[in-house]
Amino acid sequence: MEYLLVDGYNIINAWKEDFDLSRESLEECREKLLSILSNYEGYKKIEIIIVFDAHMVKGSKKKVEEYDHITVVYTEENQTADNYIERFVYQFGNIHTIRVATSDYLEQTIVLKNGGARMTPRELRQQVESTNKSMTKEFADRPKNTRNTLALNIDSELLKKFEKMRRGE
Repeated sequence: MEYLLVDGYNIINAWKEDFDLSRESLEECREKLLSILSNYEGYKKIEIIIVFDAHMVKGSKKKVEEYDHITVVYTEENQTADNYIERFVYQFGNIHTIRVATSDYLEQTIVLKNGGARMTPRELRQQVESTNKSMTKEFADRPKNTRNTLALNIDSELLKKFEKMRRGE
């Protein structure tokens, strides 16, 4: 299994051309990042975990949500995204392939020492853009008259049963 752990706020702050914190709320930026990485996840078929730290939020509890096949972690009070990521890499770095997207040099060093691989925000951006180009090309190269109907994707026996049901037999 391959994982990509993303330090969410770190990437938002690094991708200045995508996120404008002076005009957009943090919530809007988080949603936009999730949307961008959702397309990437769907094409690459890797497990993505985006970590947003809430270590400065009084009384916050760790919260884990799913967003279109992406795991979103909001850390608890006094836990940074770095802490969460380091622990994850320490536990699973020798079992799974784990890449961590962050610009934090110390975090990158710790990840490398524990069996993970680092990815800078710029490298992640390049990967996402390359994937978007591949998806666009793949879609454009599809024959225009091909249809993807339910009937083409169902076992013929099941299709016969559905047809009988439709006719009331």
